[in-house]
Amino acid sequence: MAAALSRALKLPGKKGSELGEYDPLTQADSDDESEEDDLVLNYPRNGLGRGGCLGAGPGSGRLVGGEDEGEEDEEEEEDEWRERMPGKSRQDREEMKGMQYWNQRDTGGRERAGEEGGGGSGISGGDGMLASGGEVERKRKRIRSIVRAAFFLVPLVGATLLVLLCAFLIPCQKGELDKRPEWERALGDAGGVTPPALALWDVDGDSVEDILLGNTERTNDTHPLQGNKVYSAVALSAISGQVLWRKVMRDSVMYIQCGLEYEGHPVPLPAGGAALRAYPETTPLLMGQRERASGPVCLLIGKMVLTAVNGTTGKKLWSVPLENIESQAVALPDLQGDTVPDLLVATLPVDEVSDLSLILLSGLTGAKLGHPVSFNLTTQGKLIGPLLHETQQGAYYILFGLGAVEAVSLRDIYKHATGKMPLTEALRQKDPGWERLKKTNSSSLIHIYSGTDQVNFLLPLVAGFGNNHNSLDSVSNLNSTRSDWAVVYGASKLSVLRERDAHREWTFVERTIIEATIRSQPAPGQFNSDRIPDLFIQHSVNGIRKVQIVDGANGHVLWAAEFLCPHLVLEASTVSTTGGPSVFLFWASDLIRTKKSFTKMTVAPGVAAAEPLIRNLFLLHPTYPTILLQLDSTTDTAVTAAVSYREHQGDASYITVSSRPTTDSDPGAQVVKRLSLRAAIARGQVVRLKESKAKGPVRPSAFELNKFFRQLSFKKQ
Repeated sequence: MAAALSRALKLPGKKGSELGEYDPLTQADSDDESEEDDLVLNYPRNGLGRGGCLGAGPGSGRLVGGEDEGEEDEEEEEDEWRERMPGKSRQDREEMKGMQYWNQRDTGGRERAGEEGGGGSGISGGDGMLASGGEVERKRKRIRSIVRAAFFLVPLVGATLLVLLCAFLIPCQKGELDKRPEWERALGDAGGVTPPALALWDVDGDSVEDILLGNTERTNDTHPLQGNKVYSAVALSAISGQVLWRKVMRDSVMYIQCGLEYEGHPVPLPAGGAALRAYPETTPLLMGQRERASGPVCLLIGKMVLTAVNGTTGKKLWSVPLENIESQAVALPDLQGDTVPDLLVATLPVDEVSDLSLILLSGLTGAKLGHPVSFNLTTQGKLIGPLLHETQQGAYYILFGLGAVEAVSLRDIYKHATGKMPLTEALRQKDPGWERLKKTNSSSLIHIYSGTDQVNFLLPLVAGFGNNHNSLDSVSNLNSTRSDWAVVYGASKLSVLRERDAHREWTFVERTIIEATIRSQPAPGQFNSDRIPDLFIQHSVNGIRKVQIVDGANGHVLWAAEFLCPHLVLEASTVSTTGGPSVFLFWASDLIRTKKSFTKMTVAPGVAAAEPLIRNLFLLHPTYPTILLQLDSTTDTAVTAAVSYREHQGDASYITVSSRPTTDSDPGAQVVKRLSLRAAIARGQVVRLKESKAKGPVRPSAFELNKFFRQLSFKKQ
């Protein structure tokens, strides 16, 4: 049975003398414990066979009948090698055997060395040639190893350095904002209460929006055109407030706009492109234009000239002289096929008040596209727009007017300016619903709003509009070109117009303050949870400022408060939070709680006039409508402001430009200040409004308020 089991398993064991097979059980039961196993594997001393790794050949591993046979084979083989190399020791001959194996393995299917040289020894040539061949092969292997290591290590080291650069150097620059949550810089002449040009854009590539500002400085030298004033545009680093570049201008800078991107847009060079065929006069300007603009493009708009500069360096790219510019530039879809957005500006001659002209400009070169398109408007008043609007049907219209709101198809403007139709089908469309609003069939003007009261403000009903509405990039303008509008007209009337038919959705009229006037543009933001932007408005009369939030869905008042404040035109700002609603930022003086407190504050105007007026920056969050957070106080007069976002940190910066009055010890200056909202909230002071006893609200504790406001996080709308 043991023999049968051994045959079934075919295990190695003691060899039977009669059966010719191995019996493991017999092997295990053998009484002769000193007897060695008859099965011997003859491995070479270098661990490898001579004929190959596994194949049969001379010197390959094999079964031998006994130990004596194995020793005889080894002795015969040793004698054979001793005859071939009589001058070598046994150790050298063993090394030669191993080299023969490796040489035969590398040469693969080539003939054996005995067949090449006829020596029968399997080694071609003498000992010197063999050693030389092995040394060359080792050098080749070493070189290949070095090359492979280089190909692996060089990209690895480069990637590591890049990661370290991104992980340490760039965040260290941004970390300066956390180390310096607030800074201010005096820059140029005070300039009174006229708001200077202000824009926010990242011009130095650190992912933080920098500050671009119109500036005026006085000098002892008298210029023939500018007198003793020097006008310029200045770019300030948002991190440190240092001047990045300064561009001297011929006249005062009215508007600064950024966002035109030449980089990433393939510009057709003079090779018969569509743009060059349509406008051959732009050919000299197109040569090398893309190389000159290696960063964001900013527009500096004065009264008589429009200049495009490289936002990173401040170097001029192109300029075009115009007369009596009255508006910001409007970014249009590409009209001439060069993949760069084109521009539209409005001019208004002084001697012809109602003759308003719209001028098309190439965004790439600044060249005029055709001639100005003039409109003889019958109304007079404040210039409205121009604004670009895309209807639900995908047609483009321009909104503009003087004291009223009119619209005209972008296709008609282009056709009147150039005598040609636009290149793309999208620009040739018209909206049938809008075309029915025309006054007459022969007129190109579409009636949007007009009445006995003049229009003062027109803005898209989009949360956050107003903080960075001077940007020219398509992303910032996407929502604002497809919304309803808020229109302010008369002294204190506010209406929302529907986009599809220009019908008034609702109208709000402030009647509680006699002769109250809405002097600043409303600020849209989310106060309630209906996802329709609500409107923050400010009335000013007789030293009283009444601020209100009007429901964007129906015109009802959602929140109101009164403050002691002189006449100011600075608009409020709204900042979106990650939780959904917006926070509202506005400037005012002391809160008026009762009529008695108002009388005390105004009873001695002569004394009050001798003391500097303190202005406070307040923050309102819809979750606690009876609480205001006072973020900052100053005696300077804030004249313009904007909001910059840092979404990765969940923070936002509030940028203000103030006029510091001249005193005996201070000549006065224009002051630029950056304030981190989260840092200001952490040290802000709580101001409680008068609470209604009828509703019986629960008075929030200081700990609850502190915890809530510190957890606020901000995002870009």
